Amino acid sequence: MPAADNSVPPGLHELESEVMELLWEHHECCVRAVLGELNARSDKERKYTTVMTTMARLDKKGLLVRRREGKTDIYRPAMSRDEYLEARAAAEVGALVENYGEAALVHFARQMNQLDPKRRDQLRRLARRDAG
Repeated sequence: MPAADNSVPPGLHELESEVMELLWEHHECCVRAVLGELNARSDKERKYTTVMTTMARLDKKGLLVRRREGKTDIYRPAMSRDEYLEARAAAEVGALVENYGEAALVHFARQMNQLDPKRRDQLRRLARRDAG
């Protein structure tokens, strides 16, 4: 099994994903603001300590950056949502190709063939742009 690539951001669990989405939306927040937003958007009430621990872990994982203002920790995303998704997608696709070789590539090709032709052309242009 290959060694883990430290430049690839880790996958997100449900609460981590919710926290990151809020921070990508608001750019920076304190724990109390994130807690308030989470509880306003969900029937599932979150506890302050749960959100605080989650945000501290995301900081340790390199997904959030923390700075202290007085007694309050302010967090901001370490990368944009698009940068995160690009890095995760590249890692996942790379792992599939490494583990399944041609079988994975055949399935990607089949998926491409099922797309709307306009969408397929758009993806090809994006791939050429990113490769150059």
